[in-house]
Amino acid sequence: MPENASLPVPASSPLPDRVTTDVLLIGAGIMSATLGTLLKSLEPDWSITLLERLDGPAKESSDPWNNAGTGHSALCELNYTPQLPNGDVDVSKAPVVNEQFQLSREFWAHCVDEGLLGDPSSFINPVPHVSFVRGAENVEYLRKRYDKLSANPLFEGLEFIDDRDEFARRLPLMAQGRAADDTVAVSWNDAGTDVDFGALTSAFVDHLARQGAEIRYGHHVKNLTRETDGTWRVKAKDRLHGTTVTINAKFVFVGAGGGALTLLEKSGIPEIKGFAGFPVSGQFMRCLDPAVAERHEAKVYGMAAVGAPPMSVPHLDTRVIGGERSLLFGPFAGWTPKFLKEGSFTDLPLSIRPHNLMPMAAVGVTSWGLIKYLVMELAKGRGKKIEELRVFAPEVDGDDWEIITAGQRVQVVRKKGKAGGSLEFGTTVVNSADGSIAGLLGASPGASTAVSAMLDVLERCFGDRVEGWRPKLTDLVPSYGTSLEENPKLLAELREWTDRSLKLTRP
Repeated sequence: MPENASLPVPASSPLPDRVTTDVLLIGAGIMSATLGTLLKSLEPDWSITLLERLDGPAKESSDPWNNAGTGHSALCELNYTPQLPNGDVDVSKAPVVNEQFQLSREFWAHCVDEGLLGDPSSFINPVPHVSFVRGAENVEYLRKRYDKLSANPLFEGLEFIDDRDEFARRLPLMAQGRAADDTVAVSWNDAGTDVDFGALTSAFVDHLARQGAEIRYGHHVKNLTRETDGTWRVKAKDRLHGTTVTINAKFVFVGAGGGALTLLEKSGIPEIKGFAGFPVSGQFMRCLDPAVAERHEAKVYGMAAVGAPPMSVPHLDTRVIGGERSLLFGPFAGWTPKFLKEGSFTDLPLSIRPHNLMPMAAVGVTSWGLIKYLVMELAKGRGKKIEELRVFAPEVDGDDWEIITAGQRVQVVRKKGKAGGSLEFGTTVVNSADGSIAGLLGASPGASTAVSAMLDVLERCFGDRVEGWRPKLTDLVPSYGTSLEENPKLLAELREWTDRSLKLTRP
């Protein structure tokens, strides 16, 4: 949203010119909302202030139409189980991602049981997670992946299906019109979910407000300065009233999505040196027709194109948003220098500093495959996008589908060696040495692992308090500090509890 865009009149008076708070959260997305809820549970007496540039929570990456809402647990995302040059399949990352999502499930279940969150079906619903491949070589790869993962208790219930009749029974929209000689296979797991992170974020922010947190929209943070006593002086423009607010905070978390890099640079902490951001935009195709949506109940992930970033893996998803089922296909990658969907075209050039110029240049030299992929994606018209949709569902009517703009993602560029740089596709926590400020960079798996990421923030920034918090933390997240892969009995008990509390038991 442009800085001079109109915003609704606030229901309360403007903040005073100067404010003091224990915790300042910048950005009203799932990360800030999760961290705020954790801290309010651990330290109920701490004051919390949340500032959001836009006119409400979850307007950027946490909005349900800006992300796939997969509930990333590596059940179906093939980029977490790559095939090696020797033909073997590396499944080492999949259990890590799965365990991170289990932490999210546990925290959400606790919040439902304690009344912090309402009806769980408003933000999470059971939807099978499915991996889909075509061609004999890819079918063999999927079988190897299944053989390795199916023995792991985290992937209990994983099925391998290459029978065409069973494929058609489970995925009728994808089977109709498919050529008889099209060799296909899927892996299937009923433990998957669809998550509306916008609804979840809003519920957490509402809870924080009820607990006395100061929630302010239309506040654009302009600068951060460390004071001599170790606190932070943060200046923000109140876009509703045209005034400037100064906030003094003991701890600052920058959960501003793509805008986090710029704010962390302004903070001047040495830990941000060498980091840069590479923005990738995109689109989805959406079908809101109930008659079409009822013929496909699954999140089906395919294989990434050669040179494509992991976030661009094609998938045909059931979505449950506002109680209504729909279908989403994509994403189709694009490019813009904006770091936020409602950002500025100057975001990328203004983020380039002497400390990250060489890493960015190095990535530009070594990432021609990605650049070529983005150029080809930008050249795709509506017809080509419908063709790609028909790889998944051969006989869909293109008129039933509309193109929507996805959320903006900023991939992490990290300094490597003296003059090198690497492009990364995960999420990265950056914090000052004294733990007084932290921020989150990156994208996938993002929102699905918010609880894991924010527990990491607590350990990094409040290390002297974590041991004292541990009993409460294990109440909030029972498997905190424990490997579920190595404790299958505990995993089974927690899975039964979270399924029941979150209403995820399938008929």
